[in-house]
Amino acid sequence: MPKAARISTSIPVPVSSVSGEKDFDTSQLVSVAIFSGIGLLISLVAVICGVQGVWL
Repeated sequence: MPKAARISTSIPVPVSSVSGEKDFDTSQLVSVAIFSGIGLLISLVAVICGVQGVWL
């Protein structure tokens, strides 16, 4: 009868994830926020002006 393999339950945690948000790069978040804001502004202007899109 075959024996079951022993699986370790301890998972090594990288040092970068332990340090938390100290090394968090906010430039990526800012660029995504600006890009999303520009897209929302263009959509709002298009809706106010009554532009009909391809999705109709």
